[in-house]
Amino acid sequence: MGDPKGFMKYPREGPKRKPVELRVLDWKEMYEPISEDKLKVQGARCMDCGVPFCQGNTGCPVVNLIPEWNDLVYRGRWKDALKALHTTNNFPEFTGRLCPAPCEGACVLGINEDPVSIRILEWNIIDRGFDEGLVTPILPVVQTGKTVAIVGSGPAGLAAAQQLARAGHRVTLFEKSDRIGGLLRYGIPDFKMEKWVIDRRLEQMKLEGVEFKTGVAVGRDIAGEQLRAQFDAVGLTMGAEQPRELPIPGRELKGVHLAMEFLTQQNRRTSGLPVTDDPITAKGKRVVIIGGGDTGSDCLGTAHRQGCVEAHQFELLPEPPPQRAGSTPWPLWPMQLRTSHAHEEGCDRQWSVSTTKFTGHNGHVTKLHANRVAFESGKFTPIPNSDFEMNADLVLLAMGFTGPVKNGLLDSLGVKYDQRGAVAVDETFMTNLDGVFAGGDTKRGASLIVWAIAEGRKMAAGIHQYLRAGKSAKKIAS
Repeated sequence: MGDPKGFMKYPREGPKRKPVELRVLDWKEMYEPISEDKLKVQGARCMDCGVPFCQGNTGCPVVNLIPEWNDLVYRGRWKDALKALHTTNNFPEFTGRLCPAPCEGACVLGINEDPVSIRILEWNIIDRGFDEGLVTPILPVVQTGKTVAIVGSGPAGLAAAQQLARAGHRVTLFEKSDRIGGLLRYGIPDFKMEKWVIDRRLEQMKLEGVEFKTGVAVGRDIAGEQLRAQFDAVGLTMGAEQPRELPIPGRELKGVHLAMEFLTQQNRRTSGLPVTDDPITAKGKRVVIIGGGDTGSDCLGTAHRQGCVEAHQFELLPEPPPQRAGSTPWPLWPMQLRTSHAHEEGCDRQWSVSTTKFTGHNGHVTKLHANRVAFESGKFTPIPNSDFEMNADLVLLAMGFTGPVKNGLLDSLGVKYDQRGAVAVDETFMTNLDGVFAGGDTKRGASLIVWAIAEGRKMAAGIHQYLRAGKSAKKIAS
């Protein structure tokens, strides 16, 4: 590496967030810029560790060339760093902003010191590349004449579409919403990623030949079998949007909403788009968020910016330890207590809480009822005499997702599912239907954005292999 002793000389410096009192006043991204000199110093911390676990499957599903571009940043070779970054990752601007960075959890330096600030280097390499006009369309050498339909425009679908277009296939990407991006567009708040970040990448993809069709729900507006008849191959990347529900008394009360209903509305408002459903807002309300993951954190940050009067977040699981748990040794992603940007902004966090019912007045929720639980032998057991209640005007269910939505396209096509309820595929990512492939959360279940991109690329490789062999879903469907 450029500075063999850099990891001993320099402390870790990650992205700094704007002061709480300022960032809650708007919907802009919450991080302060970092100077080029500081980025070079962080690149110098990357060790010559021999076996870089950061870029293996444990640390990075897309197998980013992390040591290479860390060193290139240190040397000021930004253009070369961008080439190395794009070699494995179609959208480093998404992962740099949104990925929880399992690469840093697997960093060899992280065994006994603070790991390398990988995510902020990735983020700044790609943003500098866009700013300097270095991100340009990559056009295929030849056109194959083969056609591919991709269903779903999240990171998996976008990655697959871009790879296939660059291979010379004619790609049409179908999205049920009015704009491209999936949960990147309507699930991720702008304070984590502003939407111009998506739009600038879409411009590149359009120039590369990808055709986008929005407002088309495949399985409703157009049948899945019709796609098979029209296209040589079909890729399913609709995500895992089936929410985990809370079937308890009072769930039907007004003011109890799924997290994505709440987040989607605000993202539309931030983009200046109309909200057609009944408005959901935290302004002036006592908010309870059920679920302690990233989606719950997104709800919390949104509630603060909307002007809630108080916020509580309940998690069913026990409180994690402050440091890496013994059950997740290096290089595994560490189970430990994490404080997000939203928690810094104010929140009453409680663990080992099970919500038992909601009660209300005039059809609207006013109270949440719960008890404390102990987690023993893989089961949650209520703790005697631990019942409590809490005033609540808005309850947001952010308990994750159980898998892809089956009712509709998937069931009508007749794809098979695995034991987890995700779409089953073979080693080429093809389903039980010839010419129909699946990738991302549709195939994997709800997971990280970096896994979605990796799976989209692998699915694209499977489709490309299928088409190169002269096969076509059209022949089967007809």
